[in-house]
Amino acid sequence: MQYRTLGKTGEKLSAIGLGCMGMAFAYGERDDVESQATLELALDLGINFWDTADMYGNGLNEQQLAPLLKSNRDKIFLATKFGFRMKEDGSGTYFDGRPAYIKQAVDASLQRLGIDTIDLYYAHRVDQNVPIEETVGAMADLVKAGKVRYLGLSEASATSLKKAYAVHPIAALQSEYSLYTRDVENNNVLATARELGITLVPYSPLGRGVLTSSVKSLNDLSENDWRRNLPRFQAGNFEKNLEIVHGLENIAKDKNITLPQLSLAWLLAQGEDIIPIPGTKRRKYLQENAAAVDVQLSTADVQNINTLMKNYTVEGERYTEGSMKLIDQN
Repeated sequence: MQYRTLGKTGEKLSAIGLGCMGMAFAYGERDDVESQATLELALDLGINFWDTADMYGNGLNEQQLAPLLKSNRDKIFLATKFGFRMKEDGSGTYFDGRPAYIKQAVDASLQRLGIDTIDLYYAHRVDQNVPIEETVGAMADLVKAGKVRYLGLSEASATSLKKAYAVHPIAALQSEYSLYTRDVENNNVLATARELGITLVPYSPLGRGVLTSSVKSLNDLSENDWRRNLPRFQAGNFEKNLEIVHGLENIAKDKNITLPQLSLAWLLAQGEDIIPIPGTKRRKYLQENAAAVDVQLSTADVQNINTLMKNYTVEGERYTEGSMKLIDQN
């Protein structure tokens, strides 16, 4: 495994991290035995950057990580997030960035994880009703209390990043970024993160599975798969978006690598301040993803990929209309 430095912290994180959400939530049926085996393999492969959130399985994912965290605490740099809460009537979630709630959320996460300190604590979104300065101020208090080491934001705008950084250093920004989703390049978010020395942590770097060649049809998704609700996976949009996959597969084949490896290598080639966290609950995919660090893309390779992508338009929004309102908040 290769390693990259997290922001200005000096911490060395695996260039490919591990998104753990799917072990408990969103992507079909759970497989707890395979998930634990995948976590153990991550340690063997030197993948020390693990990502979870308190909302993944309503706390279940944090609990799933606890046993290995207890016995391997010095080998794992653990990131988790707070903010999404279930509405009282059970009809959905809302985001809560109030200081009072943050203090409750961090203690609950620490208890589920079975650790004393969270390495990287993210605000899962920017609260539309709470100034980001108040949210980050409360998060900074957690650093002073020794409950958190470093702070992060997720899907924040360039303006919010600057406001937050003025209160307390931000080590990481987690936003969706891939060949499939390049918003951060166009809305000044990536440029601002670089200006401030913040590492960008791309989630869904494989387009929620589309850039893996494993989802060829909507029938490949189980009935309870959360992706079925997303605009990009709706009939009509999905089929058009698959055309992107076919073009990229040809490039990957020419380089004798898989499409996921090409996609991750492209992200890594965007800069040393990029640390993607592809999610998986299966060992075979973890090994495939980890091997992407060994793929060397030349400047010409990257240009060829970018040229190809200009021929396509991704159909559909990333999230439903309500969820999109929490993206890129100032």
